[in-house]
Amino acid sequence: KRSPPTTRPCASQHPSMVDTADVPGRHLRLLDMASQMLDKLRPPPDDDGSDVACQPEAKRRRITFKPGCGKRRERPHAAATPCTAGAQASCHMGSRTAKAAGVTNTPLAALVGGPYFTVASWLESVDLCHVDAACRLLHAQNSLPSGPWFGVGDRMYFGMELDIGPGFLAFDHQQLQPGDVSIDVSAASSVSSSWKARCQLFHHLAPSFSPPFSGHEIMGVEHPDEVAYCRCRIRADLLARRPDRGIYVEVEVLANADNLSLAVVDFEGGGRSSVTFSPETGAVLRERKVRESPRAIEGTYIHLLPAAPPGRKFEGSMGMYLADGHLAFFRRWKGETGFLGNTSPTAWESTGFCTDLKWALGSRLSMCLAFRDDGAYHVRVAKVGFSPPWQPQASKEAYREDTWSLLYGDDDHPLAI
Repeated sequence: KRSPPTTRPCASQHPSMVDTADVPGRHLRLLDMASQMLDKLRPPPDDDGSDVACQPEAKRRRITFKPGCGKRRERPHAAATPCTAGAQASCHMGSRTAKAAGVTNTPLAALVGGPYFTVASWLESVDLCHVDAACRLLHAQNSLPSGPWFGVGDRMYFGMELDIGPGFLAFDHQQLQPGDVSIDVSAASSVSSSWKARCQLFHHLAPSFSPPFSGHEIMGVEHPDEVAYCRCRIRADLLARRPDRGIYVEVEVLANADNLSLAVVDFEGGGRSSVTFSPETGAVLRERKVRESPRAIEGTYIHLLPAAPPGRKFEGSMGMYLADGHLAFFRRWKGETGFLGNTSPTAWESTGFCTDLKWALGSRLSMCLAFRDDGAYHVRVAKVGFSPPWQPQASKEAYREDTWSLLYGDDDHPLAI
């Protein structure tokens, strides 16, 4: 008589798969295992139903009670299996769920021309360069006539012009001809057709000096009473249309052989007047040339900042800010060298708004540095933009004419303040 086997053939390989009739409570363990497997096959509860690409899952070992279950059977190539179909069906069911809920995938192109321009208006030039490098579609949109690159340039350089040789170039829709600028034909064409190229041109040339002091720095002056003009010009008429916009220019003095000042003049418009700030004396001068030969100058001046001790030459930073038709000047001394050799600058000082533009003839103003004597200097334009160290207030003392002192100078009587 043949006795019934007590175990299945695979019991040695799969102890948990023995017959449930031989081991009490074994059916409860099988039910628990089946429940865990079903939980793994179900989609996670936080599935949002988005139609995403299916990720291949790790292959599971198929459970069987038949003889030979310990051996792995090869699956025929290109054969459909329930496991693969189940994973794809899960994605399709998620897609149908998303469509039923009204959730759809919006292509990037649908954002162009509306929401994208609103978002891009908050980006700076470095951020837009990253966007241009990342997406060709957005690169094309960024250079549109009223696109993000135009917005960046308009925000940074509105109210300015560049001295480009024979003429001046403003950051507007002015077309550039090959002979209008001292660059090659291909570059002139690029500046006319690309707002990004025009931003690059302004970024490079605005903080520089006009000939003969070409470049971003001045290392020495050969003649006394030399004047170095900044390459950027101010269009007062354009700024008058937008009172909320301003222009700030900052100059850093690293070495000073004698004495220098920061001035705004109206010579480009045919005038003979200027407003000068002396960082050493803290004075603001309003001058007018009344005679060319022999030279004679008259005007007024006022002290709005403390003067430096006798013999101390100015080294540090000075700035000019024009907003809503009024001028203000800033000054920051270099500071003393610390114990470890590091130098920390002092705090910024400001004259406040001290004069309007009634003295100017014409709408184009030029900024310049006036050197009293020749020698070794080291001066550079540190910043050209629209943001001063802080927003100055109007000086009540400066807008009272009786507080200004008279000024006169000629070849026999040098200016003294």
